[in-house]
Amino acid sequence: MLLPDTVLKNNISLLFLSFFFFISCNHKHKEYAKDVLFYSEFPQERELRGEVIELDTALLRYPFRIRIEGGKAIVMDLHGLDHYGHLFQYPSFQYLSSFGRRGDSPTEMLSMENFRLQNHGVWILDANKSELTRLGFSSSGDSLFRDEAVTLDEDILRPLDFAIYNDTTFIIPDYSGENRLCRVNCNGKLIDKMGIIPTIDEKALKNARPALSQAWRSFLDYNPNNGILATVTQLGEVVEVYNLKDSTHVVRIGKHGEPEFKISDGYGIPTGIMGFSDVQVTDSAIYAVFHGTSFKEIARQSGRLPDGGKYIYVFSLKGEPMCKYVLDHYIYGIWVDEATKTIMATDVNNDQPILKFCFGSV
Repeated sequence: MLLPDTVLKNNISLLFLSFFFFISCNHKHKEYAKDVLFYSEFPQERELRGEVIELDTALLRYPFRIRIEGGKAIVMDLHGLDHYGHLFQYPSFQYLSSFGRRGDSPTEMLSMENFRLQNHGVWILDANKSELTRLGFSSSGDSLFRDEAVTLDEDILRPLDFAIYNDTTFIIPDYSGENRLCRVNCNGKLIDKMGIIPTIDEKALKNARPALSQAWRSFLDYNPNNGILATVTQLGEVVEVYNLKDSTHVVRIGKHGEPEFKISDGYGIPTGIMGFSDVQVTDSAIYAVFHGTSFKEIARQSGRLPDGGKYIYVFSLKGEPMCKYVLDHYIYGIWVDEATKTIMATDVNNDQPILKFCFGSV
């Protein structure tokens, strides 16, 4: 059964919990595994002020993701009216074209969960079709065309994010609850699975794994240069770091702990906090957007709170907390350029939704 859109509104519209949760995360105190470590503070804390980028067109309803390569910037619009993706020149942000047309024809999209840049092309994920599609750039570079589509194996339950491991392999979260991540080949077939949900809720692990995996919905990113895969939970405050070169793994849990829920009328209702909304693994660090707003406060404010997170957490490639950036805007998605010490971000609260932050060394 699918969770109706009306269950989670306003600031929590991005939960996309596709299943009912038949679990409660009110854990008794138990010991975590030895690879689970805790953090509560960052050795550095800095304030960053954002520069608003003036766009020459009003296309974006809910700009969720942003990525930049060379002289091109792509912004994903989660709730786009006609298209889910938009191509701009960079750094001018002059509008070029749109892609990912919304519709139910074979060449259109029912949803877009994320996109990735690879080999001068773009891969996009449609969870409702369970399909990955590769787009290529036109010869002029000002538009994208459909190149190939890959239907994902039926054993891969509702893929809500993906990362590109190499030219022949994708990494997709596992929502069966059996493991944490799936490795999928370029034909959409499941290769293998890895990791487990690092929870202390033994009852849920035993009796409600699919529901628990939905509660642990995470965003992920992979950097092939260093072999680091990072995942961050959309609820609670959990960061996982997988080193796929030496097969090591570490879990970092912040002061807000695991995702928390209660059951009401058969639905899983969040009772803790909104956690992370994006993550990027660079060559030297892990950057993640953090919200930290409680659902009690979200309900109390009845939609008056800005949507997004006002913090960027920076972790080492081993998951050690390094720096906490406090922003003057609420943001959702980020793209980090360590060479120029620049962070581009999306702000869903404003008509001019693209921001630029400049930061020093961490």
